[in-house]
Amino acid sequence: MSHVEDRRSLGGLVVVFACAAAAFTVLLAASGSAGGATSATTGTPIDLSNEFAPSVEVDREIPNSQSSAHVPATQVPRPQSKQVVSSNPGFGGFLGLTHRDQRLADGGNQFSLEPPDQGLCVGNGRLIEAVNAVFAVFDTNGTKLSPTTGVTSLTVFFTGQHQIVRTPAVRFGPFLSDPKCYFDPAVQRFFMTVVEIDRDPVTGSLGPRASQLVAVSKTSAPTTSRSDWFIYSIDTTNDGNNGTPSHPGCPCFGDQPLIGADANAFVVTTNEFNTSLFAGAPVIFNGAQIYVIDKAAAAAGTLRFQFIGGSPIPLAEGPAFTLQPATSPTAAAWSSANGGTEFMVSDLDFDGTLDNRLAVWALTHTNAVATHGVQLSHVVIGSQVYGQPPDAQQKDGPTPLADITPNAFTGKPGTGPAEHLELIAGNDDRMNQVVFAAGKLWSGVNTVVKTENGITHVGIAYFVVSPSLPNRGTLSATIANQGYISVNGENVLYPSIGVNSAGMGVVGFSLVGPDFFPSAAYAPIDAVNGAGTVHVAGAGAAPDDGFSGYNFFSGGNTGRWGDYSAAVADSSGTIWIGHEFIPNAPRTQLANWGTFVSHVTP
Repeated sequence: MSHVEDRRSLGGLVVVFACAAAAFTVLLAASGSAGGATSATTGTPIDLSNEFAPSVEVDREIPNSQSSAHVPATQVPRPQSKQVVSSNPGFGGFLGLTHRDQRLADGGNQFSLEPPDQGLCVGNGRLIEAVNAVFAVFDTNGTKLSPTTGVTSLTVFFTGQHQIVRTPAVRFGPFLSDPKCYFDPAVQRFFMTVVEIDRDPVTGSLGPRASQLVAVSKTSAPTTSRSDWFIYSIDTTNDGNNGTPSHPGCPCFGDQPLIGADANAFVVTTNEFNTSLFAGAPVIFNGAQIYVIDKAAAAAGTLRFQFIGGSPIPLAEGPAFTLQPATSPTAAAWSSANGGTEFMVSDLDFDGTLDNRLAVWALTHTNAVATHGVQLSHVVIGSQVYGQPPDAQQKDGPTPLADITPNAFTGKPGTGPAEHLELIAGNDDRMNQVVFAAGKLWSGVNTVVKTENGITHVGIAYFVVSPSLPNRGTLSATIANQGYISVNGENVLYPSIGVNSAGMGVVGFSLVGPDFFPSAAYAPIDAVNGAGTVHVAGAGAAPDDGFSGYNFFSGGNTGRWGDYSAAVADSSGTIWIGHEFIPNAPRTQLANWGTFVSHVTP
């Protein structure tokens, strides 16, 4: 979920503040044509008491968990490093959405957001990219097909409101984050989701109510206009009101919704936390929640779903966390056994240490959503070791925001500690995107690794799993292949895997380290040979220089990155991947992230 900051454009300066503390004042700074503040000036202090927006992020470690597989620290993976090359056979790509796109959408009635949280889906010659908190429709050559500016606010699209209106009086809209999108090969419709948390329009406080918003296109060729979509809202507050069940500690919200689909159902899973945590209350975690939506009905204009949750979905460690449903490249890949089966995968490192197991899940009888007949089962299998990744070092270079912080914002040259080159957040080892293709489940996680130089870095652990669930049988699963992607002395992180119907795929990720500015990269993968050589898709042009990594903006020394990426195979078998990188492109004063969208024929 995004780190959100409020910003005001005054006299050429756009200022972002992440602090959730008492109000303070700043002075304006001059700005250049590319959005980079250049010097502190004198002027009248501006009251920023209504300029703060909340940081919505929940710690990965689960309260009261009891992991049964603590792996000794001496077992940190030490994989053989992959070679990095710049050649890209069968490759093409283009610059996707950027922080500047995001901030200037909706006439500037937006917050400034890090990280982007990238969603990507492709179908019928169209590509949709979504980030926090905008989206655009492209053709497959990278030309925006969206109206006007080509970039649309997700808040306006889903709710008809603005994120924020700054004049004549500050008014807050609902908080939206964590976009995902999917093109269904059977119903030929696009699906897009976000988490929504209500905000007091005057104070900006979050909650108490929250929802999962789902948009389904009315045709196979939608624009970003609301009229081209059915938009549904599922109340996830779960406090016994508005027809919701009553869960402990709620009102609640569904953090980081994840999506998948089979022949019958579109599946959304969330992690349920109490909204009172935003006011400083202790964290209450009610486990993963599952919303199984009748896909055909949703595509025809009717929301029909079965909810699976309430009592925490059990594992030996405690409540299940981050159940990642699978998507498939073609309708032929889906399992028709047991009235339709949708598979999911989750990792089992609840404590931020090391683990060597995965949980494989199955939703069966997905054709019975209308009668609430969908059933859930799971099995735990052994795997290679993976664990909590460190933060990532990046290559040094120009950092205009760091250079003028805090002086340009305080109006007091020479005061305040200097900012330093920020690290890139490695986040954690939760399960990333899952694909069910060629009879196998393909997935990957961030993990700590030791490369040949002996220092810990961020690597990728990937898994190819063969599930089995015959009619009226018992779920089982085995590892068909597994391995690591790492680069000596560097970091690879936030994997997403796209696999076509032939079982040929691509793992996309960010590449960053002492020798690389944050770049978009990928490696080919198949079930026999595993992952291959690392290819640079979009070379980074500078260090990450965003507000979330600087102390003045309450970011510490680690910049938010990710939190996830996206990859998908189209109907021809081409793999499309989208990842965050630092482009050579116009930026704002406060951040320089961008996304790179590429396609590879494996």
